[in-house]
Amino acid sequence: MAKEGHKYIFVLGGVMSGVGKGVVTSSIGLLLEQKGYPVNLVKVDPYLNVDAGTMNPTEHGEVFVLRSGLETDQDMGNYERFLGRDLTDADYMTSGMVYQSVIARERALEYGGKCVEAIPHVRDEILGRIEKAAAHNGSRVSVIEIGGTIGDFQNALFIEAARVLKMTRPEDVLFVMVSYLPTPGTLGEMKTKPTQTAVRDLNSYGVQPDFIIARSKEPIDEKRKEKLAVWCNVRKDRVIAAPDIKSIYEAPLNFEKDKLSDALLDALKLPQKRRASLAAWRKFALAAANAKAPEVRIAIVGKYFDTGDFVLSDAYLSVIEAIKFSAAKLGRRPKITWINSKDIERGGGSAVAALSKYDGIIVPGGFGETGIEGKLRAIQYAREKKIPYFGLCYGMQLMVIEYARNVLKLKNAHTTEIKKNTPDPVVAVMLEQKKHLADNKYGGTMRLGVYPAYLKKGTLARAAYKKELVEERHRHRYEINPAYVKRLEDAGLVFSGTSPDSVLMEIAELPRAAHPFMLGTQFHPELEARPLSPHPLFTEFLKAAIARHRKHS
Repeated sequence: MAKEGHKYIFVLGGVMSGVGKGVVTSSIGLLLEQKGYPVNLVKVDPYLNVDAGTMNPTEHGEVFVLRSGLETDQDMGNYERFLGRDLTDADYMTSGMVYQSVIARERALEYGGKCVEAIPHVRDEILGRIEKAAAHNGSRVSVIEIGGTIGDFQNALFIEAARVLKMTRPEDVLFVMVSYLPTPGTLGEMKTKPTQTAVRDLNSYGVQPDFIIARSKEPIDEKRKEKLAVWCNVRKDRVIAAPDIKSIYEAPLNFEKDKLSDALLDALKLPQKRRASLAAWRKFALAAANAKAPEVRIAIVGKYFDTGDFVLSDAYLSVIEAIKFSAAKLGRRPKITWINSKDIERGGGSAVAALSKYDGIIVPGGFGETGIEGKLRAIQYAREKKIPYFGLCYGMQLMVIEYARNVLKLKNAHTTEIKKNTPDPVVAVMLEQKKHLADNKYGGTMRLGVYPAYLKKGTLARAAYKKELVEERHRHRYEINPAYVKRLEDAGLVFSGTSPDSVLMEIAELPRAAHPFMLGTQFHPELEARPLSPHPLFTEFLKAAIARHRKHS
């Protein structure tokens, strides 16, 4: 159980989704920690999936994997990046998890024969998980983001749990509503009515917001702060401006202009221990948003881009952020171009040749056959034209397949994920995974979470990490087939990172004498990248890309 007097801040969304609840939650966590208070952040997802692992990235965005292996919502990635530390399983919950636990307890007769209902049993399970997260982290303040929008049927039980906690501990609980204030082009005036309506909807749950974070194109003015204060029954100084910004990492700095952290501590009746020390964060945020920094052009060749007329960059969110962190460290401004691998397949040689204008190429993770030949053509072009290449998970597997096909001349080399009966299964399913697939067990059964890897001396990987043993996060079911490793190495490919028993290939690369930077990882290094501590492999990749940019400018 959480300690007596533990504080809780619930973050809710009004008017529409996508207004930035995750960034607000992350910013509050960062600011309160800078004020000297240990904080834990919790993401509540109201869907019935037990975890995020079985959801389509084009619908939900990136699946973020914790060190434990739990597959979570992408907001957990924001939390880790803002706090600069790892989160745990206790910091994430879904409706699926909650109901699964309640039903398991009912089946075990743990409710003593009672009629099990949403209230109180499901509600109490939610409260128990919130308190468990606080106790597990030993924090002073918990910041809980409830997914979805006020008025959604799916998140009503979570709001009810928060209401009960507020009712029983009124001085320990705050509600922060993140709401959108539109400025219709034909009117040219910021409108507060949608937020007023959202607050009334929230009132119907028996909940009154203590703070309103006013998301808008321009900063909210005093007149509209006054209007929201009057019509939403919120103190004017607790209506906080959240205008559009160039980088989400500017958000904590903007909130401090309205003294958000001071106001939160005052509302929670917590003493002001110290001023928030944001010097390092400010330096990074300014570098990340520097429009005058020299450009470095990066192409991301992927497949999760099909969502109508829009590009869903959220499918590769951690990759994008990892690029930003290393670019900021190197004083560069990344210009990222999304290239659908299916367009390369359809466009032929001219589409592949268009890759020559980029300073570096990334093929990120993914699953399935769609667009695979386009990715292989892009990898071959990067290898032959000496364009810096970075392959992540599937991007490493395809890098090895391309090498086997075009250097070893194994023209039918493939992965058994796509072609089960290929005569040259260079990439194959792990033995322990075969039973899972045979039993149709897909959720939570991949190789997930942190695994160690040993790095060989004299390699790009060893030079980047500057150490022999590393730990990185995985999310995959297939591996490089050990039967082909010696032949690939004899042909010039270097497996510079391996599992401790040398069975699993964790990093593949070409020597620097053969290529400026051609490297792939079986793991996902982007999941470990942080604003103030960029990932070394992304940094080395960008160094090579910058060198190419200088050479061809």
